[in-house]
Amino acid sequence: MRCKFCDRPAFIKLHYPKMYLCEEHFKEYFERKVKRTIERYGMLKPDDKVLVVVSGGKDSAVTAHVLKKFGYNIECLHINLGIGEYSETSEIYAKKQCEIIGAPLHIVRVRELLGHGIGEVRTRRPTCSYCGLTKRYIFNKFAYDNGFDVVATGHNLDDEASFIFNNIMNWNTQYLAKQGPVTPSEFNGKLVKKVKPLYEVTEREVVAYALANGIEYKMEECPHAGGATTLEWKAILNEMEEKRPGTKINFVKGYLRKKGLFEAELEEEFKECKVCRMPSSGEVCSFCGFWGLEKPVDFRVKK
Repeated sequence: MRCKFCDRPAFIKLHYPKMYLCEEHFKEYFERKVKRTIERYGMLKPDDKVLVVVSGGKDSAVTAHVLKKFGYNIECLHINLGIGEYSETSEIYAKKQCEIIGAPLHIVRVRELLGHGIGEVRTRRPTCSYCGLTKRYIFNKFAYDNGFDVVATGHNLDDEASFIFNNIMNWNTQYLAKQGPVTPSEFNGKLVKKVKPLYEVTEREVVAYALANGIEYKMEECPHAGGATTLEWKAILNEMEEKRPGTKINFVKGYLRKKGLFEAELEEEFKECKVCRMPSSGEVCSFCGFWGLEKPVDFRVKK
């Protein structure tokens, strides 16, 4: 097959909108789509200092690559989770990805910081649950301590659709009230603004863009991800997308139109954690409570 816009061989067949594109026209299409998403949701301003959280995987690598290409002032943060060889390889990929685009990379190692890696803590709490809590706290506190205006993550359309689907199936209305492409800054800036530039591009498109640009990334899933319900929801949504192209984007956009239905569930009022002075729903925030901290962690980068 041939590209819709030129006579070159097709690099990819898009199912929604349905068309064939060569490599160059696909890259243009992808970048235009991401730029439009950034503008539509007011994600970034030209002078923002942006922290991109990079894992070594495809989504965050593509996010950093595109934002750097667009001319944004970005620095990157990699959180080494302390999961043996998996984390060591992830860090190597993150370093290489940032070196290629010329973006400064900061690394926080969980085992050095907290004494244990993810999966090494004796707790009844699911590993993915306290891993997510730990990552969210670290990248927010790092951004706050170092004066970043925005944190950008690599969540794509498939991630968002499965997250919304999961929370509707379980009627987690508080999560549904907060989910979206932009999370505004709150609590006097201690909760830093968070954005998802890949919000409207599919995982398949992200993989194709990485391939087209020669972006190398870690393909292995986290050893603790086996059996995660998000993978089941993604499989269901993929099947629906196969039968009816456009299901995912229409589902997510429909949710955004009706998101106000859940806003009454936003009951959370923040106070200062007595340990770290960051936002908390109780006397001690979930991060300090889980890790048993008695003094705050300082992420300020020494100049």
